[in-house]
Amino acid sequence: MAPVIAPISKDLEGTGSWGRVLRGAEPIVVTKDSQAVLAALYTAHAKSIQRFLRDLLGDSTLAADGMQETFARAFQRLETVRTEETKVGWLFGIARNVSLEYMKARRSARQRFVEENDGNAMPCKRHSPEAQLLGRESAQIVANALAQLPEARRAALLMRMDHGLSYEEIASALGWSVAKARVEVFRAREILRAALDSYEGDSR
Repeated sequence: MAPVIAPISKDLEGTGSWGRVLRGAEPIVVTKDSQAVLAALYTAHAKSIQRFLRDLLGDSTLAADGMQETFARAFQRLETVRTEETKVGWLFGIARNVSLEYMKARRSARQRFVEENDGNAMPCKRHSPEAQLLGRESAQIVANALAQLPEARRAALLMRMDHGLSYEEIASALGWSVAKARVEVFRAREILRAALDSYEGDSR
């Protein structure tokens, strides 16, 4: 059976995004048997992965690019996933690794900018749909509290609360035990709850 060349999803064709993801890399080759699996993964999880990355990165453009990068890597490694149950956590784990790389690159770029502009660079502001729902002040409280969480704990909380992953899937994504996943999500929730309680108390 002749192989086919990615992209394998109609959603990706003609957008130009795929070319950016694979710049400088060899084309991804998948069998026709894999094609349906890859397309199904993309259809089922692309929007969630992009939203997850947006929440981690605070940048919609980077999130869209990161989503494409996540699936490019997933397609290359699909044969390493043996069971259907582990695919979601595995995919979110790849997305989290992509976000870490993007954050590292962004820090380096900002540092260069600061050095080139004598330290006068302006900090980036995060704009999100949550700000419209919660109100500017309370949304900032949540954003600040999330930003103070260790990166892995923040990722675990977002996977659980925003994307509904099970603790087993979170553990798979982050390389933790299920017990550790439960503890980290609980601690993250407690920190957010304390921040909001403090804000509401100050507002009375």
